[in-house]
Amino acid sequence: MTSRRKSLKISAVIFVAAFLVAQAFRIDKTNPSVQSEIQADPAVQPLLRRACYNCHSNETVWPWYSNVAPASWLVASDVREGRSHVNFSEWGGYGSDVQSHKLADIAGEVRDGEMPLWYYTLAHPEARLSPAERSRIQGWAEAASEVK
Repeated sequence: MTSRRKSLKISAVIFVAAFLVAQAFRIDKTNPSVQSEIQADPAVQPLLRRACYNCHSNETVWPWYSNVAPASWLVASDVREGRSHVNFSEWGGYGSDVQSHKLADIAGEVRDGEMPLWYYTLAHPEARLSPAERSRIQGWAEAASEVK
């Protein structure tokens, strides 16, 4: 066996072993109970559910790849981070000033195309927002942030 072939074989064994060991580190895929739902315009609510709720609510639908490390680690990290920024399932727990700030942030993120995340929409094409849908969310969030 050539040296190069032997190195490739050892590398493959190490890779498979590392992949199998990584499976032992399971993620927490809990969905806490919904405390209070955001009250959005009826034309906007389904858009939020479709494009935002998987990371920004306690109603995450965990995809099959959330069971396979290391992809599961990225999914769990994105959900934790998303919920920490805004959680539509805990909206009533935010004060009116915080709600107003978060709504302004939502308007800006959607307007600038930063949300939903581009790599999220690769795996979840249903979360893609058309320009009209972006405009609808942005307009609602801007108007709602001014009311608070």
